[in-house]
Amino acid sequence: MSTDAGDRTTYLLVDGENIDATLGSSILGGRPTPDQRPRWERVLGFAEQAWGQPVKGLFFLNASNGSLPMSFVQALLAIGFQPIPLSGESYEKVVDIGIKRTLQAIASRGGDVLLASHDGDFAPEVETLVDDGGRRVGLLAFREFTSTALAGLSARGLQVFDLESDVAAFNVQLPRLRIIPLDEFDPLRYL
Repeated sequence: MSTDAGDRTTYLLVDGENIDATLGSSILGGRPTPDQRPRWERVLGFAEQAWGQPVKGLFFLNASNGSLPMSFVQALLAIGFQPIPLSGESYEKVVDIGIKRTLQAIASRGGDVLLASHDGDFAPEVETLVDDGGRRVGLLAFREFTSTALAGLSARGLQVFDLESDVAAFNVQLPRLRIIPLDEFDPLRYL
C-alpha cells in the first residue's frame, strides 16, 4: 500500500442512526430539531482537512421499511456523500452489518478510515485497521458516549475527534455534560 498522500483516500463511514440516537436520547433528551443536527458538509470537509487527502463519504441508512427520506438523500448527494440505503430482516442490524462489511473490505484494499459512530460492535474491524500500521484510523463521535471498546483503541493509534469541539459540525452549542480540558474552558459559557 502506498503511503504517498497524493494517491490515498480517506473513507468516511457514517452510522447516521447511531449519531442521531446518541444526539437525541443521550444529549438532547428528545428528537433533534433541524438546527441541532450535524452539518454533514462540515463533517465531510473536516474529513478532507484532517489528513489532507480526498474523501469518499459513505452514509449508511436503514431502508428496511421500504422507503427512503428522499429530501435527506438528495441533500447528502448534493454535498458529496454516497448514501447507502440497506434493507434486511427486522432482526438484522442492517446498518451495522453494512459498515462492518465495508470496514473489512477496506482492510484488504488500503486507504485511511474515519468512522462516525459510538458503537462498540465495530471494535473488531476498527482494531484490525488500527493494527495494520500502514493506515490512519479515526473516530468521529461525542467522546463521552463512545463505547469503551472503541475508546480503548486510542492507546493503539485510533484518533478520536469530537463532533462538536473538533469537527464543529453543529450550528448550536449542545447541552453536553462532559469533561472539559482546561485549555477549552470558557467561564462565560456558565455565567
